[in-house]
Amino acid sequence: MHDQIYVIGHVNPDTDSIASAMGYAWLLRERDGSNTVAARAGALNPQTSWVLKTLGLEAPFLLTDASPRFESVMRRLDTIRPDSQLGAAWTLASKTGGIAPVVSEDGRPYGIINGMSLFKYFTDTLGPRPGDTTVREMMSAQSKHAADTNVPKYAANAHIRDSLNKILRDEYDDYWVVDENGHYVGIASQREVLNPPRLKIILVDHNETRQAITALEEAELLEILDHHRLGNPYTHQPIRFTVDIVGSTSTLVTELTAEAGLSMPPPLAGTLLAGLLADTLILTSPTTTPRDKTAADRLSRWAFAGGSPLKGETIDSYGKAVLSAGAGLSNREPKDVVSTDIKPFEAGGYKFAVAQAEVTDILQLTDHLEPLQNALNDLSDKRGLDFAMLLVTDVVRSTSRLILTSNAPGILDDLPYPPLADGTLDAQGVVSRKKQLLPAILGLLER
Repeated sequence: MHDQIYVIGHVNPDTDSIASAMGYAWLLRERDGSNTVAARAGALNPQTSWVLKTLGLEAPFLLTDASPRFESVMRRLDTIRPDSQLGAAWTLASKTGGIAPVVSEDGRPYGIINGMSLFKYFTDTLGPRPGDTTVREMMSAQSKHAADTNVPKYAANAHIRDSLNKILRDEYDDYWVVDENGHYVGIASQREVLNPPRLKIILVDHNETRQAITALEEAELLEILDHHRLGNPYTHQPIRFTVDIVGSTSTLVTELTAEAGLSMPPPLAGTLLAGLLADTLILTSPTTTPRDKTAADRLSRWAFAGGSPLKGETIDSYGKAVLSAGAGLSNREPKDVVSTDIKPFEAGGYKFAVAQAEVTDILQLTDHLEPLQNALNDLSDKRGLDFAMLLVTDVVRSTSRLILTSNAPGILDDLPYPPLADGTLDAQGVVSRKKQLLPAILGLLER
């Protein structure tokens, strides 16, 4: 659907990213009548999975890149069998704009009949002198004899850009579009393939291209709603761009909903409340503002209403359950811990990434430090980073420990966190990657 708009958060989505995408897509449908759908740029983390399961909600649509695919330009035309009479192909072609797809009984493409293939068939059959063969006799022949069987095939979910060179070299105006098993799903014309519709995208909870879905430049970016530092992508035309100083994007969605005079259904309100409480550590993080507290009160009123899955909860009890659902190291692979909640950055000529993991007791880090260190080093190598770090945050005691990769530059020795005997840095009182850790890193790299 060419008018569909995808509302999507950053890669490695956290609960606020998923919640704000779901909430804003709902608001735009309710308030503006827009054809919006919530999407996600990656797998759900354990915390978000728990929230959606508790509230009985489906995960948003998975959309990992914005590059147009063949399925976006195909038409599912009617078909005929190879043994059908050529007259049936003629009738079908008169309805489809001049082509008749010939598909075998097993659902696989056989060939396409069009003006060129018909002319070739007539020429081969009749020769230079038509003789006594009648049109009726010609139309009684089997369609397979007049079909061009060399028409290229492209997978429905394949990116158009990956096949452009071949498309430009081939002398064909139409192509087969097939599924993963090679079965017919439609026909794509060269004109549509070379000018595919751009996906319409609204970004939430981020505005940096490095954190967005792949091939964002191939999409039509309509709007950004965020609460992070600026690192926004280039756009071809003006867009609505909202970046505000609050603790979560869920807060911004809640405020816009209230301004429209609307209230969210309890499960959806519970999802946004989870995103808000996760991002602000139950309203205790340094990123928390009075507006977040107001939004949390409003969301709790909507979410804890009678009949809700959260009936009887409080902001504090629900927040602790949300944080507990995403905390811990024991039941997760080290590679998942360092890659689930990670954000890439560039500064001072360095490419780096900062991951964050939450625990309810910082002492459990001791048993997992070596595997986490190795996983962090592997991640840095595989992604071609200059360095990476993992902030392990104790959500109960509001403190953290920082793990750096072995290739971290010496300039980071000046970070204001004392080194411990196990090689980690003691980041006392640091809980926010955005407001506390990142400014300290950037201050060193950019000086």
